[in-house]
Amino acid sequence: MPHRPFVPYPARVLRTPAREVEEITDEVRALWDEMIEAMDAMPGVGLAAPQLGVALRLAVVDASDKRGQAVRLANPTILHASHELRLHEEASPNVPGVSAALERPRAVTVRFINEAGQADEQDFVGLWATSVQHQIDHLNGKMYFDRLSRTKRDMLLKKARKLNG
Repeated sequence: MPHRPFVPYPARVLRTPAREVEEITDEVRALWDEMIEAMDAMPGVGLAAPQLGVALRLAVVDASDKRGQAVRLANPTILHASHELRLHEEASPNVPGVSAALERPRAVTVRFINEAGQADEQDFVGLWATSVQHQIDHLNGKMYFDRLSRTKRDMLLKKARKLNG
């Protein structure tokens, strides 16, 4: 079954903090499955539910070499972030054709509700850490380019408008 389409920026759902997930249901698990399908189709290393138009605090991350290692997160919160930073080129299927290099903490510890509905904590390092931070930004109504200077952000969005009509 094909996944629902990516919501084009500047849709309101992308700029509004998502709602907490009350419990892990079969519907939530099905949405996670759909999100993994969409993430793999991009191909990407993470996806947040608002990117598909669903205003819930759900994300998936899979920065493994082989795929099939996706971590499913509900209500993720960063508990600790390393002082050491990592530079990575970030993009979003909601704003196709543009990207920007950002520095984020190289490692983070995240608390979340897992697929079994239990509280969990996990350390993420490298690309995994970058992706989970990127997804949490989405859940908070932020886009990666919000972390750029106003001048760089304006240039990126101008380019995106030109590319995407």
